[in-house]
Amino acid sequence: MSSEEAPSLYAAREPVFPRKVKGPFRQMKWIIMAVTLGIYYITPWLRWDRGPALPDQAVLIDLANRRFYFFMIEIWPHEFYFVAGLLIMAGLGLFLFTSALGRVWCGYACPQTVWTDLFIAVERWIEGDRNARVRLWKAKWDLKKVRLRAMKYASWIVIGLATGGAWIFYFADAPTLLRDLVTLQAHPVAYTTMAILTGTTILFGGIAREQVCIYMCPWPRIQAAMMDEDTITIGYREWRGEPRGKKHDGTTGDCIDCMACVNVCPVGIDIRDGQQMECITCGLCIDACDDIMAKIGKPRGLVDYFALKDEVLEREGQPPKPVWKHILRPRTMLYTTLWSAVGIAMVVALFVRPEIEMRVSPERNPTFVTMSDGSIRNTYDIRLRNKHGDPRPFRLSLTSDAPLRIQLEGQDELTVMVGPQETFAQRVYVTAKPGTEAAQTDRTDLRFWVEDLDSTDRAYTDTVFNGKER
Repeated sequence: MSSEEAPSLYAAREPVFPRKVKGPFRQMKWIIMAVTLGIYYITPWLRWDRGPALPDQAVLIDLANRRFYFFMIEIWPHEFYFVAGLLIMAGLGLFLFTSALGRVWCGYACPQTVWTDLFIAVERWIEGDRNARVRLWKAKWDLKKVRLRAMKYASWIVIGLATGGAWIFYFADAPTLLRDLVTLQAHPVAYTTMAILTGTTILFGGIAREQVCIYMCPWPRIQAAMMDEDTITIGYREWRGEPRGKKHDGTTGDCIDCMACVNVCPVGIDIRDGQQMECITCGLCIDACDDIMAKIGKPRGLVDYFALKDEVLEREGQPPKPVWKHILRPRTMLYTTLWSAVGIAMVVALFVRPEIEMRVSPERNPTFVTMSDGSIRNTYDIRLRNKHGDPRPFRLSLTSDAPLRIQLEGQDELTVMVGPQETFAQRVYVTAKPGTEAAQTDRTDLRFWVEDLDSTDRAYTDTVFNGKER
């Protein structure tokens, strides 16, 4: 038996300490961070007047009443296909942007990227830039290290609490819930949810960071199917940068091997090694490299956004293809067409959906009852849904080729009052006189109608009347 130990299958994590960098891509990331975080934190506090009987929070997921409110749009549980449509559009949009511009979602707008940038910015503000953080990581524990780490984790906890707190505000009236949270009168579920989200925010954004993108997120492993040689992504112009060296005597390329592109990378990779699964195409390496190129008097673009096809053309001294030719190609046009079709279908469905709805459930046990005078009676359970913000009078009726009579249980008339945003259950009896065709036929088609007497909107549902078989 060999005395050599088996190689370890586990590689310990190498901590990544990105260096601060300035440039257009870093500036764009700051702007996107401010906009996305602003939307996330401010949205629950926006108000929208829907009437006295409805909540006035602009965006609200009302689980208690099974509603989703988004400004003027209201989604009921049976309309979950709108949510499914949004998810389909999000997936197609991700395919479209990835096939055209690589992992721009990951690099700029993904929540993991946004919160990781925020945590790193706080860490840099407290502990210093890259070199200072590396020295602190390697230093022994003393009062200074304890103080800096305590300040950092305290700041992270505040960010985590704000993140978890903002999330639960989407599920209840924000001002009321905030008051209950502060006065310790909120439901335990609210505190539990905040605690869980605070912990996961700190874990994913502050501690795990790039590990989430590399190991936990499935998208890096899927993106290869979305990209091809026409996809515009971040790369290193090897033909221009190699061989690396600090000499400027014509024997070396433009790359001086300063490691600036590596030191600013939030996932700790070297873009000069080619296309890599870990790269989130955030553009920080471009800012860092362009800054160095300006200092040594070389043209920018050694690390840049470009398509692999262009890199081949540039090696041969030919001009690259126009950007629009890379973006407008069959794959991206197909994704755009599918995305637009789903969006248009959802908009049409949103505007043509009725404000009143009716569901009819025939009683099956028994299917019919023979009355004392020989007439045949069927029973139906009807559910009327009023989507308006005020009570509405609904009148029920039926149409059929057979002479059938309709009667509402507990009602002398055929009109019922349905409250705002309510579903009203009503039992209905339909009777066929003895000796008629409907009374002696197994199945007779009929149609129930409901009319909103205020707006004259109508809806109907087809069903059947069951009689005796001859």
